[in-house]
Amino acid sequence: MNTVVDFSGRAALVTGGTKGIGAAIARSFLGAGAEVVVCGRRDPGSPPEAGGRTARFLAADIRDADAAAGLVERAAELMGRLDVLVNNAGGSPDADAATVSPRFVERVVQLNLLAPFYVAQPANKIMQGQPTGGAIINIGSVSGADPQPGTAAYTAAKAGLLAFTKALALEWSPKVRVNHITSGPVATDAAADRYGDGAALGGLVPMGRMADPQDVANACLYLAGDLASYVTGADLAVHGGGEVPARYVVTRN
Repeated sequence: MNTVVDFSGRAALVTGGTKGIGAAIARSFLGAGAEVVVCGRRDPGSPPEAGGRTARFLAADIRDADAAAGLVERAAELMGRLDVLVNNAGGSPDADAATVSPRFVERVVQLNLLAPFYVAQPANKIMQGQPTGGAIINIGSVSGADPQPGTAAYTAAKAGLLAFTKALALEWSPKVRVNHITSGPVATDAAADRYGDGAALGGLVPMGRMADPQDVANACLYLAGDLASYVTGADLAVHGGGEVPARYVVTRN
């Protein structure tokens, strides 16, 4: 497919951009010509690189509002502007809702719902002051609409992230567009620990496979780019069609 995506002269910040889905997103923006800053709590040693350029890394725990604001300010200083924010950082181990600690729930909600706001608010302030505005993309999960056992806190946070996205789109338009990606299971190293090679899970998805990190990255390029200039408050499903209904799985087997 000869589709040219050009982000030359633009700057992107990707939270949790040092590995997995976030690294794929960072590499995609780099490859498209953008300057990119990634963040995480630990220095990856080798930040993502593509297209002859390397992402800058900034250490930050974005569950802390002051740290998140400092991250955005420093990223904008390094790149001279901020056109794209991808709120990718998130996740949670499974936990039994009957016995999980309140502290665990608090931390999961902080990372998956509050942190995106802590980063988005200062990013919006910068973008609103730019003639070209900006785009914010929140990476959500099918768990936000389709809970699974062991994910109560994560599900609640991700459901909130989608509603939060739509609310910000209303308030921050027209200068800043805010969109959401509902991601299905993605074939990352972390997913391999849980699903193995993903063949069994892929058999439950209409597209016949788990998502590749690049599938999510491609969606980010679209939502951040000019082709989506009239798209805000949207939820783009990148889940391969969701899950095949259980009754059909039983019938097949």
